[in-house]
Amino acid sequence: MTDFTEVVDRRGTACLKYDFAAERGYPADVLPFWVADMDFKTPEPVRQALISSSEHGIFGYTDVTPAYRDVLAGWFQRRHNWQIDKESLVVTPGVVFAICTVVRAFTEPGDRVLICPPVYYPFSESIKSNGRKLVESPLVEKAGHYEIDFADFEAQIEAQQVKMFILCSPHNPVGRVWQPEELQKVAAICQKHDVLVVADEIHQDFVREGNKHTVFASLSPEMAQRVITCTSPSKTFNLAGLQISNIFIENPDLRQRFRTEMTAAGYSQPNALGLFAAQAAYREGDSWLQELLAYLEENLQRTRTFLKENLPQVKLIEPEGTYLLWLDCRALGLSNRELDERIIQQGKLWLDSGWIFGRSGAGFQRINMACPWSVLQEGLQRLAACLKNV
Repeated sequence: MTDFTEVVDRRGTACLKYDFAAERGYPADVLPFWVADMDFKTPEPVRQALISSSEHGIFGYTDVTPAYRDVLAGWFQRRHNWQIDKESLVVTPGVVFAICTVVRAFTEPGDRVLICPPVYYPFSESIKSNGRKLVESPLVEKAGHYEIDFADFEAQIEAQQVKMFILCSPHNPVGRVWQPEELQKVAAICQKHDVLVVADEIHQDFVREGNKHTVFASLSPEMAQRVITCTSPSKTFNLAGLQISNIFIENPDLRQRFRTEMTAAGYSQPNALGLFAAQAAYREGDSWLQELLAYLEENLQRTRTFLKENLPQVKLIEPEGTYLLWLDCRALGLSNRELDERIIQQGKLWLDSGWIFGRSGAGFQRINMACPWSVLQEGLQRLAACLKNV
């Protein structure tokens, strides 16, 4: 059994989450719940694989082995009922790197790329920083439940001549786990208008009971030829610093174009330790993940109760997936700036402001609950103290 209540001091380890507040304009003593990594140790088999690799003592160029592909195939079959094409795998240093590579490989400067905000903010950055045009079809919120506006979704594609759609599944930050019929509608519209789909499925292993993640590429053989599927052990097993992501591109022509663009960016062999860690995680991490999901469910239940009892003005958007909570603070009547200042300066908290996920995120805050309850509880107490008298 893993002790997820253990508080591991990450300060002084060049940790982005804890050690760079001042450099990013925050008070040095803030308690951080912003970036999406966990304050839990990675599984014991992963740590042992890294120790063994380190003791070998040589860290030369490394590449993907058949054993690595087999382990991935086993994981996706067990966890998601998805039979991967092992030859479709392309390893990259990260999902955002992969998305930027896809944008450059399959669109031209000035082409239009669609997203559904509020959504993971590097999506818009990857579009605009590469000279493409951002098109938005905002999600519609109905009584705390977000849905895709399919009429607007298709209208934007038609009117703007959209070439690519970046799907977030499960959706960060609103926590939706898309139903198969919703994904089928997305697939039909994109196929009708010849829109390439990039499916960021990095949170696919964090799905609450009663929900099921559907791999977009599994919808149909036809759709599998029109999608780039982005996955990574970085979220599931807390391996972000090891720079390893698994991208699946079944269409051989698209895969070759993607590889060509990666070569142009100067990337070839993956991080050796990242490969070893990922292989161990996907081979032996099932039981650890089940324990983690149970602990996160406890954190969610405790957070829900705390907000109702101590901060009823702030509404929790009930998540179906991810370990990121989307808090609706609009009833407080504060501007984005006022809300941020209270939370940062008075609460000494570092959350992710909702507006950075798009205009429709105004008045919201995102908080990472993947930490020991004692830490999360302190953060919630600070949040209540700085907002309860508004």
